[in-house]
Amino acid sequence: MNNIAIITARSGSKGLKNKNILPLAGKPLMAYSIEAAVQSGIFSTVMVSTDSQEYADIARKYGAEVPFLRSAETSSDNAGSWDAVKEVLSGYEKKLGRRFDTVCLLQPTSPLRIADDIIGGYREFEDKAADAVTAVCEVDHSPEWCMTLDDSLSLQDFRKHTATVPRQKMDKYFRLNGALFIRKIKYSDSGIQILDQNEFAYIMDKRRSVDIDTIEDFEYAEFLMKKYVEKEKSS
Repeated sequence: MNNIAIITARSGSKGLKNKNILPLAGKPLMAYSIEAAVQSGIFSTVMVSTDSQEYADIARKYGAEVPFLRSAETSSDNAGSWDAVKEVLSGYEKKLGRRFDTVCLLQPTSPLRIADDIIGGYREFEDKAADAVTAVCEVDHSPEWCMTLDDSLSLQDFRKHTATVPRQKMDKYFRLNGALFIRKIKYSDSGIQILDQNEFAYIMDKRRSVDIDTIEDFEYAEFLMKKYVEKEKSS
């Protein structure tokens, strides 16, 4: 298959300024997603979709290509990642005459995702004959241990419920972790379709599922990253 990885890294983040290029354990944040994609060996093309020439230069330094910049329309706060993905696919087809069988969206805010996760996701994609595979991880706390509170703040009914449900017997719950989105692509006269009807989950380790949105997320990711580096040096 002819696969493309797209790392969406617009500039101007408001929550954490320039988070996509903030130095994390010595490298710009987006570098980890680029390197994981390249190391997986899955892709004919690893591309960074960005509206910034500075970001583009950094992306190329770490092994991605940036044949064109992201438009103002897909860089706005109202645009989603899939708008940027569709723009990239259209640009490759119309400007470069290139088409792909699958696209893998890799958000740069998931720096602990590794090449093996991407390989595992594509293995799931092929084994299930899927249209789409999306990464998930187990939640830290079961929804069965969550509650709503009325004005009285009483825990009486909640205590009755949790007293009858041992933690070990609770069902496992999962959440989307934002690290990996694999989709089949269909080209036709009516345009480019990104398929997601026949979708399956790829389960990732919670420790590699950190999604950076705040400075606290960033500091936690850096703590884990340094811990992994030290472990590799000692092994």
